Amino acid sequence: MITWVVLLSIVGLLVLLISGLVRPAIAFSTLAGCYVLLGLIDTQTLLVQYTNPALATLLLLLLISLALERSPLLDWISQRLLNGHPRLATAKLMGTGALLSAFLNNTAVVAAFLGAISRQRTIAPSRLLIPLSYASILGGITTLVGTSTNLVVNSFTLSSGGFELGMFQFSLVGVPVALITFIALLWRAQTLPHHQLEDTADKLAYFLAADIQQGSELIGKSIEANGLRSLEGLYLLEIERQGRLISPVGPEEILQAGDTLVFTGEVGKVQALQRFPGLKLFGNHANDLLATNLMEVVISHESELAGKTLQNVDFRSMFNAGVVGIRRGEKRLEGQLGKIPLRVGDCLLLAVGSDFRQHRNLDRNFHLLSGSFTRPRLNRIESGLTLAGFATVISLAAVDMLPLFHGLLLLLGGLLLGRVLSLAELRRRFPFELWLIIGSALALAQGLENSGAAALLAQGMQVLFSGHGIYAAFIGCYLLTLLLTETVTNNAAAALAFPVAWSTAQAFSADPLPFIMAVAYGASACFLIPYGYQTHLMVYSPGRYRISDFLKIGLPISLTYSAAVLIITPLIFPF
Repeated sequence: MITWVVLLSIVGLLVLLISGLVRPAIAFSTLAGCYVLLGLIDTQTLLVQYTNPALATLLLLLLISLALERSPLLDWISQRLLNGHPRLATAKLMGTGALLSAFLNNTAVVAAFLGAISRQRTIAPSRLLIPLSYASILGGITTLVGTSTNLVVNSFTLSSGGFELGMFQFSLVGVPVALITFIALLWRAQTLPHHQLEDTADKLAYFLAADIQQGSELIGKSIEANGLRSLEGLYLLEIERQGRLISPVGPEEILQAGDTLVFTGEVGKVQALQRFPGLKLFGNHANDLLATNLMEVVISHESELAGKTLQNVDFRSMFNAGVVGIRRGEKRLEGQLGKIPLRVGDCLLLAVGSDFRQHRNLDRNFHLLSGSFTRPRLNRIESGLTLAGFATVISLAAVDMLPLFHGLLLLLGGLLLGRVLSLAELRRRFPFELWLIIGSALALAQGLENSGAAALLAQGMQVLFSGHGIYAAFIGCYLLTLLLTETVTNNAAAALAFPVAWSTAQAFSADPLPFIMAVAYGASACFLIPYGYQTHLMVYSPGRYRISDFLKIGLPISLTYSAAVLIITPLIFPF
């Protein structure tokens, strides 16, 4: 009976993840807690999973990447790639993105190129951003540290099999698969839409501005007293007063003659302003001023804004900025902006206050596309030492002279001592949700084993593929992982698929390594829709894509990638 309860709980977990009703960290950790209460795992076993050495290595790598992503190297490279013939520029961008993603966090790589691609006018960004995102996946599958998914699989391998995967063990299959898929990607990139970026005039279409005339009853009264805070569909964003901007606008601000009020929201509801005497709509004479404090950002996968509305989080107080408009993919969202639930990947156009850059949570919440603000970068000495230290750690781990965990721990200590990173920054950017997901998933895998559910899955896989052989079972495990990664996040897909693959290998008395690799490569095979992979969400709105754009280019890429994985993996890692 308990076996079926466990299996049903996993199905329920999958349903919750697909629906998006519950954040993955909450779903995984809650179910792990239920397993403890049911006696499927004890408290000590649960706590051990959260201190898994491979999981700790993943966390250290992500923390160190905070310093690596501030290196000016990525900016310097991005400025030199986008020249020459468009196809040549695309190939250089993809190749460089893939190479960097083999060793650096691919989110940081895409974020570094995102701004440069969005600001240049030579090649339409929509022709470059999906190839960049896909190329970062292809680079990530070639090394242990190339993507968090490989490190997640390594965590499960250590927990279940008692051994760890090597730094370049993934390269034996990953490199040829990446090269084959790279050629197909370069070919299909020419079919992407040709969207040029909006210029300033387009962005200012979000605005609605009005002058306060001499003798208006609004003069001398506050925003609150004039009833300008509760307009239907419109929001008072900023005030132009004698050549300067007041942004954001507080409820106690007293209006003066000659003020220009700048509204945003449903511009079509201009009639809401007609009831204010002495308020005159005007044309575009303030455009130059309004354009000076505009900034375009993308909501990051780490952001606390995801799933919330601007009203819920009091955006204006958090960032000293007002949201002028929201765009999701190719759509410019309309309506009362404060009531629209935000998503990862949404593109926000902000009018920022003078101290916007001083807010410490910007890196966690946004990827910068355009604007005068630039994040603090490492100087040449700091950048050189950080990159050299990271290269040394990777090299020593590759030749088994120093365990990767030890090397990363020493490097993190050095970065803290050298004040390249701070404890406050580590606290802000600590990947807490990922730690909860993977630690809980390791506990769930142990619960599957203890309840007999894993053995039942193994028997089911054996019966299902008994007439087709072990290769068919291998294909089945890969396709299961691919399906999961297209419907839930890649790390969650690896966590759910690994126990099935491991049990299948045991049922066929086969070497588990090809099945482990099937999960690793399958969990990174997210090419069809933008919602399963964080870098796809990063480029979705800046490229003004539709979901059909991902399907059009992603289907042949997914088929090419999958065929290469399924053919090459058994040749390198025989059953």
